[in-house]
Amino acid sequence: MVNDFLYWNSVELIKAYKAKDISPVEVIKASIVNAHRSNEKFNFITEFLEESAIKNAKISEEIYLGIGNASPRTLEGIPLAVKDEFALKGTYRTSGSKIYKNRKDDYTDVYVSRLLNGGSIPIFKTTTPEFCLLGTTWSDLHGITKNPWNEKFTPGGSSGGSGVALATGSATIATGSDIGGSIRIPASACGIIGYKPPYGRNPEVPYMNLDYYSHSGPMARSVEDVILMQSLTSGIHNQDIASLHKVIPFDYNLDLKGVKIAWSDNLCGFEIEDDVLQNLNNAINIFTDLGAVVEKVNLGLSNKILDATEVYLNSLWGTSLREEVKGKEEFLSSYTKKYLDHSKERSLSDFINCNIVAWDVFSKFGPILEKYDIFLCPTNAVTGIPANHGYPNLEFEFNGIKRETKPDGDETMWLTTPFNMMSRLPVMSVPTGFASNNIPTGMQIVGNPYDDNSVFKASLAYEKSISWLFDRNNRPIKL
Repeated sequence: MVNDFLYWNSVELIKAYKAKDISPVEVIKASIVNAHRSNEKFNFITEFLEESAIKNAKISEEIYLGIGNASPRTLEGIPLAVKDEFALKGTYRTSGSKIYKNRKDDYTDVYVSRLLNGGSIPIFKTTTPEFCLLGTTWSDLHGITKNPWNEKFTPGGSSGGSGVALATGSATIATGSDIGGSIRIPASACGIIGYKPPYGRNPEVPYMNLDYYSHSGPMARSVEDVILMQSLTSGIHNQDIASLHKVIPFDYNLDLKGVKIAWSDNLCGFEIEDDVLQNLNNAINIFTDLGAVVEKVNLGLSNKILDATEVYLNSLWGTSLREEVKGKEEFLSSYTKKYLDHSKERSLSDFINCNIVAWDVFSKFGPILEKYDIFLCPTNAVTGIPANHGYPNLEFEFNGIKRETKPDGDETMWLTTPFNMMSRLPVMSVPTGFASNNIPTGMQIVGNPYDDNSVFKASLAYEKSISWLFDRNNRPIKL
């Protein structure tokens, strides 16, 4: 049986640390033990950082004991999982590729460094698909990462390893990145919380900081932890011209009476599984019970948005990757080769047209959203996605029936990419329940441009109304 404290959030752990009921060393050591056992089954860790983690835990322990003059920081002694894509000084950043299997960084990305400066302790790095190219998590280098709720299916991607780390109680908080849904897809599939902040809210490193689809963001088992992480990571950085000022601190007012909420069950022509829709309806009823004014809206958005997001990512990402891996193609995973081949078909006019579509989409969605405080829709349209899905493995299950995706990818399985296109909108993915295959389902809570706090308010109020979330009897594994 996993120790209960491994499923506590940061607020609970810090309270226990301060009361001397438990120590950071005890939590870090237990997290590492649990991570080893969980990793044997689900394969979500690329590198353990045990020695440095225990050393830092002892420093945090002394701070809580009052040894020395330092005071506890915001996340002092909290176990952190770091996505393989992020640079962390002294650790390997493989990008899930054999090309970079021995790459070790001598610097730390700003997003991670701000979490470390806040007292969190990295204990391992987590799996991604090669170059974060899939909504699942597998690569020729690291193998297949499995969903702990049902090993047959994927935990989502590309931050799938971080999602599994949280679902199994192996870490309290985790880092994610999101260029097409890579935080929110695994948040939904693993039954956790994931936040795509507005573009620029969290600074990034060049050159991806200038790609408005790209976001670094927090993943956790509670909205409170997401808010704490954002309080540390957001704000201007002198190496990122796109970075934004912090928002006004969240006031924790959770009164939703009179809050206006719009919702849609398909967004722009998505086909959604029955279980996902049923759980979305149950979640909407919770908001109604909390006093919100909830209305279904007809968005009238064209499904061109899906083609445009695919072309945008393939044009930008594919073109840059082709140059990066030139002469090393033999080492690439099958889906990466397919992706790069497909990117050769893209032209500059295709890329420009994507931004024309982006303008058209928000010209329709923006006026609708302006009438409401929050918009709701599903996160993932499909739950039955095999753990090894991605070219040439194209089969998946929709309502229990076999289907196939396109060889070059299929954005219709996730309702996430439209909000990378509309990137200034803050989006939280929160759990709504489980499908019949036991894979969690989720919904996106979307705010108006740069209105992080409205999303925090709705998300936290909702979370406090779903008592089943990681209840002792509602965890994926009993190790």
